[in-house]
Amino acid sequence: MAEANMPVVEVKDLKKHFPVRKGLLRRTVGHVFAVDGISFTIGVGETLGLVGESGCGKTTAGRAVLRLIEPTSGSVKVGGTEITGLSKAEMRPYRAQMQIIFQDPFSSLNPRMTAGEIVGEPLLVHGVASRREREAQVAALFERVGLRPAQMTNYPHQFSGGQRQRIGIARALALGPRLIVGDEPVSALDVSIQAQVINLLQDLQRERRLSYLFISHNLAVVEHISHHIAVMYLGRIVEYADTRSIFTRPQHPYTEALLSAVPVPDPAIRRQKRILQGDVPSPVRPPPGCHFHTRCPYAVARCKVEAPPLREIAPGHQVSCHLR
Repeated sequence: MAEANMPVVEVKDLKKHFPVRKGLLRRTVGHVFAVDGISFTIGVGETLGLVGESGCGKTTAGRAVLRLIEPTSGSVKVGGTEITGLSKAEMRPYRAQMQIIFQDPFSSLNPRMTAGEIVGEPLLVHGVASRREREAQVAALFERVGLRPAQMTNYPHQFSGGQRQRIGIARALALGPRLIVGDEPVSALDVSIQAQVINLLQDLQRERRLSYLFISHNLAVVEHISHHIAVMYLGRIVEYADTRSIFTRPQHPYTEALLSAVPVPDPAIRRQKRILQGDVPSPVRPPPGCHFHTRCPYAVARCKVEAPPLREIAPGHQVSCHLR
């Protein structure tokens, strides 16, 4: 019973700093603080939406969790097992448990392989089925994601954008993963197709008890699919809560500004927009103290020198702000 209640993934103080090198000797002169100490957990069958402006570190965080890029420091546990120190051979079984759906449904597919070969490749690499069994499993995956098995012999350029993303989803499902990281998986699709793909992901989650780390800048999509939301700014999580709390009672000024920019479909509703002043600071030289203080309308002297910890202000609601 304890294992059933164990989070699928636990991330603690995860950091990823990219070195900045200059000169003929390529000396390190600084670092890009892409991810600067984030923590979260995702339970079985839950979706965590990771949101923020472009360049805030969302994609880097997702890839560091999967160890597609090596974290600088921090802890990532999958099913209670620490994976950050594992070798490539030791990581192999965990690769099957964690998959990713990429943002661009065209460049993420090999144009020299048929759709069937692309979806069946994880099965081939991990040696989990014979050739005949692979074909049967791939055909079943095609049907499940809304494609015809007859399309298995087609190449990626013969599919539409929405169909290509369905191929990407089928490939992610091939090994029966527990966690899927969706890196802006619907941002490149038309709005009507976005809805179809989101509904497919939700159906698959209910059927297979999948857990999602859903990375997006589209708050309307995140609200629809997520159970919890983590708001990132310059490599740090500034607010974390369940979806309803984030959208009805945002506590961080940055979250308030993001939500005020979301279009409201009812023309009778007038929402006060909070336009942020200035540009996002460079992640190479982030501001001291609270990273958001240079754009925050409520900033006080303390914000400029002391970084606020992410602390709980209500059950399950965490905020990184001195004024809360």
